Amino acid sequence: MTTQRLTMSQALVKHLAALRVEMHDGSVQPYCAGVFAIFGHGNVAGLGEALWNERAQLPTYRAHNEQAMAHSAIAYGKALFRQRIMAVTSSIGPGATNMVTAAAVAHVNRLPLLLLPGDVFQSRAPDPVLQQVEDFHHGDLSANDAFRPVTRYFDRITDPRQILSALPRAIGILTDPAQCGPVCLALPQDVQTQAFDCPEEFLHPGIIRFRRPPADAYQLQEACAALRKAKRPLLIAGGGVLYSQAWDALRAFAETHGIPVAETQAGKSSLPWDHSLNVGAIGVTGATPANALAACADCIIAVGTRLQDFTTGSHTLFAKAQILSLNVNPMDAAKWNSLPLVADARTGLGQLQEALAGWRASADWTASAHTQAGQWNARVGELTAHVPQGVLPYDAEVIGVVRESVQALGQHSDAQDVVVCAGGTLPSELHKLWRAGLPGNYHMEYGYSCMGYEIAGGLGVKMARPAQEVIVMIGDGSYMMMNSEIATSVMLGKKIIVVVLDNRGFGCIQRLQLACGIPRFNNLLDDCVPEGGQTPAIDFAMHARSMGAHAVHVANLDELRSAMQAARAASSTQVIVIDTTHTRTTEDGGTWWEVAVPEVSPLPAVQSAHADYLQGKQAQRL
Repeated sequence: MTTQRLTMSQALVKHLAALRVEMHDGSVQPYCAGVFAIFGHGNVAGLGEALWNERAQLPTYRAHNEQAMAHSAIAYGKALFRQRIMAVTSSIGPGATNMVTAAAVAHVNRLPLLLLPGDVFQSRAPDPVLQQVEDFHHGDLSANDAFRPVTRYFDRITDPRQILSALPRAIGILTDPAQCGPVCLALPQDVQTQAFDCPEEFLHPGIIRFRRPPADAYQLQEACAALRKAKRPLLIAGGGVLYSQAWDALRAFAETHGIPVAETQAGKSSLPWDHSLNVGAIGVTGATPANALAACADCIIAVGTRLQDFTTGSHTLFAKAQILSLNVNPMDAAKWNSLPLVADARTGLGQLQEALAGWRASADWTASAHTQAGQWNARVGELTAHVPQGVLPYDAEVIGVVRESVQALGQHSDAQDVVVCAGGTLPSELHKLWRAGLPGNYHMEYGYSCMGYEIAGGLGVKMARPAQEVIVMIGDGSYMMMNSEIATSVMLGKKIIVVVLDNRGFGCIQRLQLACGIPRFNNLLDDCVPEGGQTPAIDFAMHARSMGAHAVHVANLDELRSAMQAARAASSTQVIVIDTTHTRTTEDGGTWWEVAVPEVSPLPAVQSAHADYLQGKQAQRL
């Protein structure tokens, strides 16, 4: 057996650099597009040296915040439908724990992320080393053990030879359609630098090819039997449709059988917004026709969705329907007493279509879906074209200007733009109102709803889709949580457009607070000023300019339109700030969502809200 004398880090990096993947279109590309790194004493000498040696084959990118760089890596993988990844490395201590939140984002959203945090000395000779978290009861624990509950696979490399089995195992998880999620290889800083005789074959791995598991014959038979009884089926497209690149199969299945399609936050853009069977967003942030059809459907065909509470209206929206769950993950397929069909989304839909030849939904049901879809599209046009007089605009009106401003350049925004967002009010408005014409043009992190994902995520999307305009829509609250990757986008020459909607605090949560009967408290900045303090006057445009972006504050929607046109024509990162109101929202659509209200309170408004809460729970599916 031919070997090379390499350090553990050198072997790891060479293997990553050599990995190739066969994409769904048949092309072969590097699997790992690069490594985001913030160096410290725990990774600069070991992994840092190895990355420098392979910089021509495996680029290293400098970020400004460890959590943010991991968000960028997650967004990169999501934008390419989980076919390629980026890795992230930090030093031990705060660098590593900064990435735990991002690991949870990837875990919840079933997205690939390779985490390579430095770790304390395996030898324990200098313990406690700088930044080491000492456990008083377990001598073998470090801060990196915090990754265990938020990763699919965790390993600590205590001997350099262990990388020969640990890294392929991690790559196997990252590329597995059912288990895909974050993996963490904790790298003690002394082990990073130790040498061993590395087999040559480890440095020349085979091409990665993704599996498409078919459905079990018995489960397929049961699914078809249930569907043939259905008259009013509704298909819910989740993120698994996009990760499987099953949009053509979805369209063919829906058209062949006359089934309307609703989309989750993760599944939005599975069908073009103007397809006659696309009835819009589903659930708490959903559109009127999708939720109306869900309420009277006799069968829900859930494809590639986790059926989280925002999709199901906390399990009230389609509580009486039979649920058929087509999912590559057995746990997701079995949720809420669903009839499971464990298979790849594209393969499974093809099998169902063939097996259901001759069956169609009720003609009246299909016709009603067509009508309601057309009415909803007209309503979206009205909501996003409205120009307020004498009051601040709200999110829908801003979305309309952002979306349509591209028309001045003779293009169509539904094909050119990728919108990126995460927490707050915007996900609700965008889910209902954004028009996505191509798969992946709607990029929402709403599984973990992680405020601060937006700007870093936008950078990752731009790195994955450099030919498209990437528009980050973000509230002032999320901007304050994490904005440093504006500077990274400037440094890397990766232009994004950031639209900041400033409602001066956490307006979304204040509305929820008031709806639960609690007085306004600790959300809007004006409500948070103690005696002797003052409300902060934050100039977001000036702040963005300080990081190298071109930034403006616009006074109204007309100025926003002009600023958007200028931003589109620019070649570097642009930030546009506009004052908005949180007191107006789109009332169309939506459904009940369970937020627990105190059973006992001296406040009459809380008592009333609790009574409403109990009323809502009566419709829950148990």
